[in-house]
Order: sequence, then C-alpha cells, then structure tokens
Amino acid sequence: MNQFSKKLLAWHDQHGRHHLPWQQNKSAYKVWVSEIMLQQTQVATVIDYFKRFMQRFPNIKQLAEADINEVLQLWAGLGYYARARNLHRAAIIIHLEHQGQFPKTLEQLQTLPGIGRSTAAAILSLAYEISAPILDGNVKRVFARHFEIKGYPNDSKVNKHFWSCVEKEMPTTRPGAYNQALMDMGSMICTRTKPRCDICPVKTSCLARKNNCITALPTPKPKKNRPEKQVFFLLIQNKQQQTLLYKRPHKGIWGGLWSLPECHRLEDIHAVLAKYFATNHSHQQKLSPFHHDFTHYRLYIQPVLISLTHYQQHAHSADEWHWHDPHKIKPIGLPAPVTKLLGISGQAAA
Repeated sequence: MNQFSKKLLAWHDQHGRHHLPWQQNKSAYKVWVSEIMLQQTQVATVIDYFKRFMQRFPNIKQLAEADINEVLQLWAGLGYYARARNLHRAAIIIHLEHQGQFPKTLEQLQTLPGIGRSTAAAILSLAYEISAPILDGNVKRVFARHFEIKGYPNDSKVNKHFWSCVEKEMPTTRPGAYNQALMDMGSMICTRTKPRCDICPVKTSCLARKNNCITALPTPKPKKNRPEKQVFFLLIQNKQQQTLLYKRPHKGIWGGLWSLPECHRLEDIHAVLAKYFATNHSHQQKLSPFHHDFTHYRLYIQPVLISLTHYQQHAHSADEWHWHDPHKIKPIGLPAPVTKLLGISGQAAA
C-alpha cells in the first residue's frame, strides 16, 4: 500500500463518514440503491429519499415485484427518472436470473441496466471488499488536483487517463474503506469551491497545491449557451375539480411519469382537447408562468387552466390517461412542476 492510500485511510478512520443510512447493516442492495440515488444528487438530499425507499422496498424481491408507478412516485423530486426505471429493471433481472443475489464481477454487474463501471466497482468494494477502483465526480476532483490531471474529465482521452490513475493507486487492502475515503475527501475536504487544503491529509504531495492551480482543476466543461424552450401545460379540470393526467412515453424527459397535456402554441389547445374529448365546452385562463431547469436546457412553462363545463370523452385505457382526484391521491410518479401545479406538495397551484 502506497503513502497516498495509507494517509487517506488513516484520515477516513478518524474523520470520514461512518453513519450514513446505507452504511448501517451494509448490503449490496443498500450500496446499489444509494449509489444510483447519489448520481447527480447531493448526499444531504438523498438521505430522506433513501430511508423512504428502504422502508417501502427493504429488499430486492419487494422492489422487483413492485409496480413501476410506485417506484417512480417514491423517486419523484430526485430527477433523472431513467435511474428509477433502470433500478426497477435491474431488480427484476437480479431477482429472476440471479436468485436475488448480486453478481460479484465487474463484467456481470455492468450487464445490468443503469450500472456502469464505477457503480459496479462501488458495489464490489463497499459490499464485498473486492478491490475495484471507482471514478465518480468527487474522485475525479481529488485526482485531478492531487495528480494535476488537466483536460475536461469527460473527454474520452482524459477519462482514460483518469481510469489509469485510479487503477494504479487502488489498494488490495481495505478497498471499501479506501473508496469511501476518496468520496468523503471530495465531499468534505477537496470541495468544488473553497477546498480545505489546510487539513487535507495528502496536501504535501498535492501537485495542484504545489503549482498553485487548485481552483483551475478539474478543467471545466467548455461553456455553451444553454438553450431555452417553452411549453404550455394544460390543467384540464372537470366540475369535480379533477385534473386530466396522461402517462408520458418511457423515452424522453420525465419518461413513464404522469403529466399534464401540453402543446407549444396556444392555437394548438383545441387539437389537444380533441385527443381526449369528442365534444367539449370550456373556459380558459392563463396562470402564472414559471421555469424549470434541466441539465442541458431551461424550460419555460405557461400553465393554462381549462375548466370544462360539458364534455364527452373518448374511450381510453386507464394506463393512457385518467382523472386525478386531489382528495384521493394515488402513489403515482409526477414531475416536480406538475406536483407544484397540482398542489400535492402543500403549495397552492401556481
């Protein structure tokens, strides 16, 4: 074991995080769920979601046998909903094809939906103490600074160099504690802004500190103007104050979630209504607009309240669309902006 890993482990034993909910009574299942939730999401946000998820789905069998709508409902608010769909699909495969046991090789784990190399390595090292390097955002930041690795980390060539470095430094002794130490270092010490270099356990060998380029690393992604899009969300309500929701396609944003009908031009509202009703009479009212930010673009939302006074709806399947009753809330997955508009979170409809 080299000095870098020795110092990290010594620091982690004394100062690292040991009381996170997925670290208690540790299992491959808990590690896996936490790692998927922690992708693109902060630890502080994940904790409550993880606790609720474990309470409802305490093991792989119960998750595999669950309805996807309930899984998505528990995931609502975490974003990146493909993670939840892949989690459910992988649970079914593990339950049916692996007798409920997680594979114990990188190759087998990576055949499961939503599990890449780093997540597979986290499961192996944290749950089974199998030596396998990880490379999440925190680890990239620690390595970029300590070894002064330049270039945007997600660039193919740069990413290969990162993997080469983490493989070289990976110890065979206490691999789980070492990987956890790296993640804790990135989260607690080698932070994106205002890193705490004065208390860093490996500061004496940090090349970025030596060459005064800490704030320049990791190299940021080349900036591009974030595109903006606009959509009209239609709150179609009947006399019982029920709101029409439809199920979005599994591919695309908010895949598989229940959402409000939408269009991109006001003049298209009648065409949208014609999809659901043979005849209808309604009043329309614009509500306060707002925006919702995605990773790659900003979505401007103009809600339109459509109050139906009379209608004759088309025949349809309950899996295609239904009337949402605010007094009989079912466990369904809803995008955050729709939750806001429906007032489910306790806020008044925007």
